[in-house]
Amino acid sequence: MCYRLLLFCLLPWLAQAQTPPAATLLHPAAVFDGQDLHPGWAVLVENGKITAAGPAAQLTAPAGARTLELPGLTLLPGLIEGHSHLLLHPYNETSWDDQVLKEPLALRVARATVHAQRTLLAGFTTTRDLGTEGAGYADVGLKQAIDEGIIPGPRLLVATRALVATGSYGPHLAAVDDLPQGAQEADGVDGIIRAVREQIGRGADVVKVYADYRWGPGGTAAPTFSQEELTLIVQTARSTGRGVVAHASTAEGMRRAVLAGVETIEHGDAGTPEVFRLMKQRGVALCPTVAATDATSQYKGWKKGQGPTPERVLAKHRAVQAALQAGVTLVMGGDVGVFPHGDNARELELLVNDYGLAPLQVLRAATAGNAQVFHLADRGRIAPGLLADLVAVAGDPTRQVEALRQVRLVMKGGVLYRQP
Repeated sequence: MCYRLLLFCLLPWLAQAQTPPAATLLHPAAVFDGQDLHPGWAVLVENGKITAAGPAAQLTAPAGARTLELPGLTLLPGLIEGHSHLLLHPYNETSWDDQVLKEPLALRVARATVHAQRTLLAGFTTTRDLGTEGAGYADVGLKQAIDEGIIPGPRLLVATRALVATGSYGPHLAAVDDLPQGAQEADGVDGIIRAVREQIGRGADVVKVYADYRWGPGGTAAPTFSQEELTLIVQTARSTGRGVVAHASTAEGMRRAVLAGVETIEHGDAGTPEVFRLMKQRGVALCPTVAATDATSQYKGWKKGQGPTPERVLAKHRAVQAALQAGVTLVMGGDVGVFPHGDNARELELLVNDYGLAPLQVLRAATAGNAQVFHLADRGRIAPGLLADLVAVAGDPTRQVEALRQVRLVMKGGVLYRQP
């Protein structure tokens, strides 16, 4: 019975993924084009791309086109998740160590297919997935399955295994030799070049490096790779047209990564005003992942609104404010996987409700902003010639960020995965 129910639910997606979509004219109450809100606009989609957008009275659909009336809804570009781990699930369900060491790869991949579906149906049509955390190159296969229409999911940018300096990552069990690690260890000129090239050769769209991490059981975060090693990683990746992103939470780890030429810093908890000014000068963006910090703090017993705020959360507030004061570009990405997939909007909500950003500010970042930082010129905006990755939500998300929870329509490449 469960199998038949699952098959019944998936049939519409599978059928749509294999059927060329007809021309579609969408008539929402308003269109957010990635920059501004336009009441009374409509959008025409043909052959998987946007062919026209503007005042509804000026748009004419070709013969045979279907028209979707979307009263009370705002149409916007498909949201772009900047930091996810589709092969992880929330740490309050299973610890990170146990996921890496005890969960079979087949189980993790099967779970990831559900995560991909939930992400897409939440309105996130593109995801930058930053590391399989011990699951090898499974993200490459997941991306292929989505691209071939085997399973529903967002367009993926994958980082495969990620890079760590030997001894600087986990799991940490001193009594166990040859313990599986959550990322690929590499050191020195030959080792780093080989690892970067191997990951790219196996399908990495972006290279992720851990510029700092906790050394040893119970250790505190400290820089890992030397300045020369980080620079070599960036140079090797850049020679193939790939960018590098850096996990970095210490000021020195961030500084080294920025000087090496990475494109984004992930987390940035202990960033100083000096480091954020350097990021601004070098054009490096920050993905603050406030939702992950919020979630893990609650897993450890913090009850929001009751008792003192944990230092980790306070540090994150200081970092975000310092980054904003320095004019650093913010990437929208919550480190989802630490908390449930499909709950991706949590990052945007927290930045508005807890960190003081405006709804329009985070909405621009999660669409056109992320597309620009990730070099995705074919999406993130509503304009002729771009991919027809579109989402419709109830209400006005430029004024109320909570509207992003009210997803009524999801289109990817002109194919409808959810509609009213």
